[in-house]
Amino acid sequence: MRHHAIAFALAIVLLSGAPPAGAESLRVCADPNNLPYSNERGEGFENRIVDLLARDLGMTVDYTWWAQRRGFIRNTLKAGLCDVIAGVPVSLPMLADTQPYYRSTYVFVTATGRGLDIRSFDDERLRTLRVGVQMIGDDFSNAPPAHALSRRGIVENVRGYPVYGDYTQPNPTARIVEAVANGDLDVAVVWGPQAGFFAQHQPVPLTLTPVSPSIDGPLRPMIFDIAMGTRREDGALRERLDDALKRNAAAIDRILADYGVPRVDTPRAVASGPAPQRD
Repeated sequence: MRHHAIAFALAIVLLSGAPPAGAESLRVCADPNNLPYSNERGEGFENRIVDLLARDLGMTVDYTWWAQRRGFIRNTLKAGLCDVIAGVPVSLPMLADTQPYYRSTYVFVTATGRGLDIRSFDDERLRTLRVGVQMIGDDFSNAPPAHALSRRGIVENVRGYPVYGDYTQPNPTARIVEAVANGDLDVAVVWGPQAGFFAQHQPVPLTLTPVSPSIDGPLRPMIFDIAMGTRREDGALRERLDDALKRNAAAIDRILADYGVPRVDTPRAVASGPAPQRD
C-alpha cells in the first residue's frame, strides 16, 4: 500500500508539472516592476518563459528582484546574486548568452485612425509631427532611434521619454505609448516588446510599423536578437538552457504572441551601441 501511495504522489507531481521537493534552483535576477518583461507577481512574458524552462529542467525558480538601472548586471549576476538574466540582447560584453529565442525591432507607433503610416526615418512628415523617442541616458542622443532622428536634423519637435520611466508608478515604460493613444504625440519610436504589449491595453487602436532602415548610419541597429545571459564560466548551465529553449520553442513563440511582441525575420543584427533596456 505504501508503494502505491508513493507512486500516486509522484504521478500527481508529474501531472501538475511541479518539480519535486528539493529540486535545484534556477536563480534569476529580474525587475519587480518592468512589464511586459517581468514583475514580482510573475505577470511578464519573461516570468512565463523562465517558469517554462525551469519546469522543463526540473528546477524551481528563485528570484532576486532588482530595479533595472545602470549597473544592473554588475550588481546582480556579476555579484553572484543570480545565475541567469532573461531577455538580454546578444553580444553584451559583460555576459555570455544562450542562443537567441526571439528577434524584435524598434517600431513606429501611431494612432490607427489617423492613417499616418510612418514607415521610415526618411519620411518628411517626421520634421513637423510631434515625435516621441525613448531615452537611455541623461539625454536621448544615445538611443538608436534618437541617433537616426538627430542625423536627419529632427530634434526640435522630438520629446524624450526615459526608457526606465517613473519607477514610482506601475508599468513605468507605458507612458510613451499612452501619449500616442491620448493624442499628446503623433508618432513614437518604441522598442517592439514594450510597444506591442502596451498598445494592446489602450482605449484606441494603434498601428505598429517596424522602422526602416533596420541599420542606420555607422552600425546603429534597430533590430536585436534576444537571449538569456549567464556568466561566461557557466557553460554547463548555458547548455542546459539552450536545450530547454529548443525543446520549448513553440511554447515560447505562443507566449510572445500573447504579449504582442513584434517579431522580425532578418539577419542577426550585432549591436554596436546601447541595447534596449539592458546594461
